[in-house]
Amino acid sequence: MPSSVHSQDQDQSMMDAAAPEDQYEQDEVLEMEEKRIVVLPGATETAASFQFEGEGHTLGNALRYTIMKNPEVEFCGYTIPHPSETKMNLRIQTYESTTAVEALEKGLDSLMDLCDVVTDKFTTARDTFNATEADRMTS
Repeated sequence: MPSSVHSQDQDQSMMDAAAPEDQYEQDEVLEMEEKRIVVLPGATETAASFQFEGEGHTLGNALRYTIMKNPEVEFCGYTIPHPSETKMNLRIQTYESTTAVEALEKGLDSLMDLCDVVTDKFTTARDTFNATEADRMTS
């Protein structure tokens, strides 16, 4: 049996024999690596800062705009901590009628709806243009 196959079998049996506590810690670390939004320390129900991994000004400004349109939001702003890191921090402060997390969810939903409208309008305009060009070419 090749040593590489034997090594893989040994590794698998060692993983199977690991304590459930160790497996839980491994799963937790993997889960944390996949998260793109993290609530920063110091959050309360009505005021929280969120850190978005892999995002910049494009999402930050658009999301800030949609969240501020919510009348239950007192303040929303974003920062890019450092230009060499792909992180964006978003701060939301709400009135007592809603929570910061609910405001974020509503803002993300509104932004997705806005993107859908833009996509639909673009597709319609492109299809109209292509049909006009095809008619012009055949005339």
